[in-house]
Amino acid sequence: MLNLILWLPLAAGLAGFILPRRILGGWAFLGSLVSLGLAIALVADFDSAAGVLQHAVDKSWIPDLGVRYQLGVDGLSLFLVLLTSLLWSATMLYSALQGPDRPRTYYFMLAVGQTAALGAFLAQDLLLFVLFFDLMLIPFYFLIGAWGTGDRVRATIKMIVFTLVGSLLMLAAAIATAVLSSGAAGGDLTFSIEALRQVPLGTGSQYWIFCFFALAFLVKMPAFLVHGWMPDAYRSGPLPVLVLLGGVLSKVGAYGFLRVVLPLYPDASVHFQDVLLIIALASIVYGSVMAFTQTNVRLIAGYSSMAQMGFITLGIFSLATDGADGSVIQMVNHGLVVAPLFFIIAILAERTGTEDIREMGGMAKRAPFLAILFMIVTLALLAMPGSANFVGEFYILIGVFHSKLTIALIASSGIAFAAFYALRMYQRTMHNRLPEG
Repeated sequence: MLNLILWLPLAAGLAGFILPRRILGGWAFLGSLVSLGLAIALVADFDSAAGVLQHAVDKSWIPDLGVRYQLGVDGLSLFLVLLTSLLWSATMLYSALQGPDRPRTYYFMLAVGQTAALGAFLAQDLLLFVLFFDLMLIPFYFLIGAWGTGDRVRATIKMIVFTLVGSLLMLAAAIATAVLSSGAAGGDLTFSIEALRQVPLGTGSQYWIFCFFALAFLVKMPAFLVHGWMPDAYRSGPLPVLVLLGGVLSKVGAYGFLRVVLPLYPDASVHFQDVLLIIALASIVYGSVMAFTQTNVRLIAGYSSMAQMGFITLGIFSLATDGADGSVIQMVNHGLVVAPLFFIIAILAERTGTEDIREMGGMAKRAPFLAILFMIVTLALLAMPGSANFVGEFYILIGVFHSKLTIALIASSGIAFAAFYALRMYQRTMHNRLPEG
């Protein structure tokens, strides 16, 4: 089943090159819908009591290098696979209704991106994970560069520079992990994550390898200090593509910490805990303040996502079970919130002809149903009790309060900041009526 879930989107994207242009949108949506159905079946068939990888695939791929084609799903990746399939289906549907230019290439790039994201969540071989992680960059480079607006060339160059540096360091770190582990164990070279867990590296090696992986994952999220590519990408990228950037791709970085970094480099994770918590805290505060000061609705959503990823990082490096559980919950829930947010932004921009919240006023009177939907998303964004984001943030803060009281208290202010920027965005777009004429 995992092979089908992984490769079906790519096969559908390739088939689009030989299909009539008039049915491309429907075909792309159908392919993503089938993939979503398979993901739902995967969730339904999952045995939560098993405690092991399920639907595992393990085949030799490059035996001379010890690289295996290993896939598997567990409680960490299960709902991220479902989230990926759901958001890609929604994006395909929206794109089909809008009718993009050069649809064959556009839908193919989306398909490559989906396969890459799913591969990163399913891979159980470290080098395979790195390859899928790096593959994600290629389609989004073209999606922003070819279908974006404004200064899209600058946006793609910055994205390439930031992410490529991180990716190259991660590749070096993965190779070093396999080589050092095989040397310590006196066995054959292997990139199997489970096998690497059985042979912990020396503390010194863990430190520098941890830093390489952490940089790559923090860039992808993005986090404070390595977020320089984000404003330009969110300002220039097609809005459907931003659904995937904010809803799925940012989660791959957080997932990498949980899947790779914490299990393989436990000593380094403890050693650098305070550093990562401070970066997470800075992401929360900086992202929230920037979201409050922006007038472009895209950037409000972008900086809001940065703040939310800060909360997720906070939970991961609380190094507590509650914090980690909250981070996984928040990864899924934030994806479910940020996706409708960007779709609503797309509708608002189309109706008003602007993305400036100062010029959008009064939409509640003209589109009351849209205003209701936007209010629901806004309440979820600010983590109102009973909303999706509340549960994840609650568990994250519990995990941090156990060991880092001061950091937890400062992080709690991020919830208040979220109320400020989310309600400001809603009020300016829905209720600030512009003077007539």
